[in-house]
Amino acid sequence: MAADHGDTLLADLRHGIRDNLPQFLHQLVQVFLVGLTLGMLRTVVPALAETEFGVPRGSFLLLMAFVVAFGFVKGALNFVAGRLSEKLGRKTVLLLGWAFAVPIPFMILYAPSWNWIVAATVLLGVNQGFTWSMTQTAKLDITRADQRGLTLGLNEFSGYVGVAIAGIVTGYLATSFGPRHGLFVFGVTVILFALVLTALWVKETLAWAHAEGARHAAGTGTGPKPRFPQNISDRPTTGEVFALMSWRDKRMAALSQAGLVEKFVDALIWVVYPVYLYERGVSLANVGWVVGVYGFVWGGSQFFTGRLSDHIGRRRPIVWGMWLCSAGVAMMPVLEFTWWWIVSAAVTGFGMALLYPNLSAAVADISHPNWRGSAIGIYRFWRDLGYGIGALLLGLVAHLSGNLVSGLWFVALAMFVSGFIVWWLCEETHPRINPADTGG
Repeated sequence: MAADHGDTLLADLRHGIRDNLPQFLHQLVQVFLVGLTLGMLRTVVPALAETEFGVPRGSFLLLMAFVVAFGFVKGALNFVAGRLSEKLGRKTVLLLGWAFAVPIPFMILYAPSWNWIVAATVLLGVNQGFTWSMTQTAKLDITRADQRGLTLGLNEFSGYVGVAIAGIVTGYLATSFGPRHGLFVFGVTVILFALVLTALWVKETLAWAHAEGARHAAGTGTGPKPRFPQNISDRPTTGEVFALMSWRDKRMAALSQAGLVEKFVDALIWVVYPVYLYERGVSLANVGWVVGVYGFVWGGSQFFTGRLSDHIGRRRPIVWGMWLCSAGVAMMPVLEFTWWWIVSAAVTGFGMALLYPNLSAAVADISHPNWRGSAIGIYRFWRDLGYGIGALLLGLVAHLSGNLVSGLWFVALAMFVSGFIVWWLCEETHPRINPADTGG
């Protein structure tokens, strides 16, 4: 009887944005706050690494160290978060992520050296790995398959608008109150607010994933059947999902490598752009605007580009986005005018908007609900490892060439090649456009 009662409760859970609107909106607020937390370290800290935190001029590898640390930690914690969320629940992992963020503003305020900034960024990586993963996974739990593009578009829209706003606001706060105190006030306010909202209003969504899995198992799911990988068990181990995502399924492998390489762009804009612009006499506030335009276009356009993929599929927007990003980055060193840099940032941001939510949506399309949390976590592991690998390679390229411009050309080429790999290896994943063969 208890099992029957549990099955009845699962059957009563409805999927869809409208049916779960209050929780959907709470999760959008959460990812906005996650974006604010990330954004507070993206303008002021790199630009003032030399004058405020003692990084010697021309020390490209040392400058990149905090992004390398962030990338490797966030990548690993994405992997852990996906698996933990299937055991402990999405809300518990979200709360843990915010708890790890509490020391960050204090470490920035009292940092005696750049090593403290690197350590603070390690905690930021834990925070981002847990929190951003859970806002994404929780929304996918409660929405329908035909809303995944829109769901992930709105998720990334909210998060990266938060990143952009934080970059601009902290630029002004640093000018008015000093970099350390400006970042401290901003960080403490955002993180404590997020903790309270999570504890009081966010609900656990794991039951919705269980309900979806039960419907698939019973054959009562509606709509086109996704092309789930066939060479994996119903309840796979972590190693099985990792192998599937990394090399056993060529679609998943192509998506994972694209996620890794596109983070080269974000590492470039996080570290190289502020230093590149500041060295050319651009004010801290205007550096914030150039970087902010990238974030605003990236975030704002995802409201449209995620929904677009629900209509035309995931593969074309991903490939177009990779190549458009390549063009936007290549534009940056061609001319030295603020308006040109803003246009370059906008083109790059729109390319990111085309590819970013749709890579995650493509992974979700062909991940079974029983192991979707793990699949998304492993995809995000490879994707955010791109921060670390990208920053390390950028530092090496800049160190060997003696300038930052070579890093721009390196990233532009990497994005073009990665887009070609997706075009070559990855079929369309949208179940309505390319459904599984259900014939006899």
